[in-house]
Amino acid sequence: MTVQAGGVIPHLVVEDAAAALAFYAQALGATEVMRVPAEDGKRLLHAEIEVNGARVYLRDHFPEFAQGSAGCSRQEPPTRLGGSSATLHLEVVDCDAAMARAADAGATVTMPAEDAFWGARYGQVVDPFGHAWSFAHPLPGASGAGS
Repeated sequence: MTVQAGGVIPHLVVEDAAAALAFYAQALGATEVMRVPAEDGKRLLHAEIEVNGARVYLRDHFPEFAQGSAGCSRQEPPTRLGGSSATLHLEVVDCDAAMARAADAGATVTMPAEDAFWGARYGQVVDPFGHAWSFAHPLPGASGAGS
């Protein structure tokens, strides 16, 4: 089997992975690729979704492995850390519509969409699981616009 190098895949840790999968489908139009249940039948060891053409991994929080035992690195969900230091960014066709969809599904708008100085319509939300997301589309006439 040949392994192809690809882009970076974010791996999110959440309190309720099954609920997160449902939220991301509703809020971001995510498509579920797979899920691997834990032995307890309640939590997910691993799940994959496709969002905006990119893969995102997620899993439930396993406090029994929080200290890095059993070969796991210490990973806590943002709800236990008081926030996240990373923002997941999506280039979309319509920033305002994407943010409204996320907000209607339960995300909190933390930065309303605005025309940014770099030539993009840009805004941010935080999902119910504590992860930050930003959305942008190029403004008409902006050369080299991007976020």
